[in-house]
Amino acid sequence: MNLTLKIWRQKNANEKGRMVEYKVTDISEHMSFLEMMDILNESLVAKGEEPVAFDHDCREGICGMCSLFINGEAHGPDRGITTCQLHMRMFNDGDTITIEPWRATAFPVIKDLIVDRTAFERIQQAGGYISVNTSGNTQDANAIPIPKFDADRSMDAASCIGCGACVATCKNSSAMLFVAAKVSQFALLPQGRVEAADRVMNMVHQMDLEGFGNCTNTGACEVECPKGISLENIARMNREYLKASCR
Repeated sequence: MNLTLKIWRQKNANEKGRMVEYKVTDISEHMSFLEMMDILNESLVAKGEEPVAFDHDCREGICGMCSLFINGEAHGPDRGITTCQLHMRMFNDGDTITIEPWRATAFPVIKDLIVDRTAFERIQQAGGYISVNTSGNTQDANAIPIPKFDADRSMDAASCIGCGACVATCKNSSAMLFVAAKVSQFALLPQGRVEAADRVMNMVHQMDLEGFGNCTNTGACEVECPKGISLENIARMNREYLKASCR
């Protein structure tokens, strides 16, 4: 395939960015999107030009670092995948592909397609820890009966990889789906109930401090989430927050 790429280039956080057009040729439909980006960068380096900076790590859909906004969609046109799992067969020969970083005040651009997502880390840190009594013999993991339905919902929430697609695709740049997933994975289990009230209050407060917008139930976040995190988690977080506020 021969493609035209329109890529956001920005030297650093303090300088203005702009879209720059590149041509790539002989791209195999079996390549991943990031492999295509690697080929582009190899050609730029060969010509003595600055390669395009973008985040990646595991390239297995686990770490969530490959955060690209492709043709107006977080992680591109496929569903239930991260950018590193997107293949070039989703595009056609001669296509023009627009590639941008996440767009949110709370995710400032570091360089080109890389954004600073440490706001997510601060929100998780605000949630604190889980208190577990470890005096004496350590309690067996199976000693506390947990309904399978609750355990499954907790695991579903815990599958959130914190990529930020929910924020990037939300018209308000809301982090509600991410925060709700992190609140829910503990709120559904007895081990997380000890600090449940403080956790939800602190995490929501930190989310607001970071400058994320509020949720208006559009549902775009659930659609674009590579792990399919459900909007039900937001409803659960709101209930937890209301209960904690009435203490």
